[in-house]
Order: sequence, then C-alpha cells, then structure tokens
Amino acid sequence: MPHNTPEHSPLGKASAYTDQYDPSLLFPIARADKRAEIGITAAPPFFGADLWTAFELSWLNLRGKPQVALAHITVPCETLHIVESKSFKLYLNSFNQTRFADASEVQARIRADVSAAVWRGAAHAGTVGVRLLLPEMFDCQPVHELDGLNLDRLDIECAHYLPAPQLLTAQFDEPAVSEVLVSRLLKSNCLVTGQPDWASVQISYSGPQIDQERLLQYIVSFRNHNEFHEQCVERIFMDIWTHCRPIKLTVYARYTRRGGLDINPWRTSHPQSLPANIRTARQ
Repeated sequence: MPHNTPEHSPLGKASAYTDQYDPSLLFPIARADKRAEIGITAAPPFFGADLWTAFELSWLNLRGKPQVALAHITVPCETLHIVESKSFKLYLNSFNQTRFADASEVQARIRADVSAAVWRGAAHAGTVGVRLLLPEMFDCQPVHELDGLNLDRLDIECAHYLPAPQLLTAQFDEPAVSEVLVSRLLKSNCLVTGQPDWASVQISYSGPQIDQERLLQYIVSFRNHNEFHEQCVERIFMDIWTHCRPIKLTVYARYTRRGGLDINPWRTSHPQSLPANIRTARQ
C-alpha cells in the first residue's frame, strides 16, 4: 500500500461531497516521519491520545428521518497514523443520507473505520474510543477554560515566530517545583494549506522551575509554523523535555474547530487518566 503524504490528502483541493457512507474517504498519514524530525526514532518518551470532537454528525434512521449527534473520538498516540482532518470531515458527511438502524450502529461504524485507518499496517492493531452524545445530552455539555497559572499575564517582547526551542530554560540549580501553566496564545498553521490554527495550551510539570517569560515567548514562536495539531504538541513536549529536563511533563492543547471538528492532543511522560474532553469558550 502506498505511503500517504499530506500533499496527497484532500487538503487544499476541491472536493466532491458524497452523502452515502464511504469509509475509503479516511486518509491516514504516518506519525513516524514528523516524529523523526523531533528526534523520536524508537518508542516515544510519552503516552497520550488525540481527543477529537465532531460537531456535525448526522444520518437517517430506517424511516428516513434525519438524526444528529456529537461525537467524541479518542485516538491513542501509539497508533501508527493520524487521520487527516478534511478527510475525516468528508467521511462524516458520507453518513448524511445513509440509513442506520440506530446510533449504536453509527458509533460502531465510526469505531471500526477510524481504528482500521489509524492502526493500518500494525502487527497488533487496537481500537479507538467513540462516544456519541445525543441531543438530549447537548444542554449538559460544559464550557471550561484550561486550569493553571496564566502565562499571558506577562508583558513580554516577542521576536520569534518560528519554533525557537533555544528560548527554553529552567532553574537547574534550585529545588524542583510542580506547576500548571496555561496560555491562549498558541497559534500554528496547517501543514498543507497554511490556514491558521488557534489553540490554548496547558503545560503541567515537576522539576527545575521553567522560566515563564521565555516559555511564553517559545509558545508564541509557533505563530508562523506549519504543522498539524498532533505534531505541534509533540514538538512542544520534546523541546521542553530536552531543554528543561523535567521529572514529569504533560502537554495538552485544545484547538478551535475547523469544518465542524476540533483536535485536542494530550501527551504525558507518565501514565495517568485522560483529561475530560471539555471544550473551551473559543471552541
């Protein structure tokens, strides 16, 4: 099977929208190439997952009546591939005029199809998590900002708009600390189209105290960087891991939606429970 690259994805191309179920629309892209760029050639030094929310999911019941739902999809970071987001949108649109017995059948189809795409070629394939939220649950969905000390309060001068890991530093000769730091100033661009991607990021760590002003300058330095969400978060993790040498580290970003989808990568150096997939105000 040919090796998919971002340039061959539906991104930046005119697309015909099919409304009949078609799992072949999913376009997996290998994680390995971008990981090699940041020094990961074997097992990564992190665990984690990509938490997707699909806001535009609809299908027909057996009587032809439209149904709607939200979907939470959890893709483990151990998968060999990500799914390019426009292809995922096209895939979800293919449910629009397709009849399914019930929401459970839709959920099962999404789980099977996305699992096959992200684990393609794996010796021991796993599954992704899929949860459908039906309309009676919509009014219970919370909005909550990422918890932590707000880095954006700092009055800094910014001069770097491409990733500048050399900015990162920590107090290696002082006692270790534990902190949770957040910023709403993370922006990057789509790897293929250059369209802006906006995010909030939460950095939790234990270890030498990270210089907060320089960390915020580093976050801002992604502003003109072209990379997918998952790849940006892994780059941030590896840069902090390498330059600040924390004992424990977790990086979690919540990106604003595009095309009815948001992608929220979470990476951690130590096993722990996944964060709740709760949207921020900008999402």
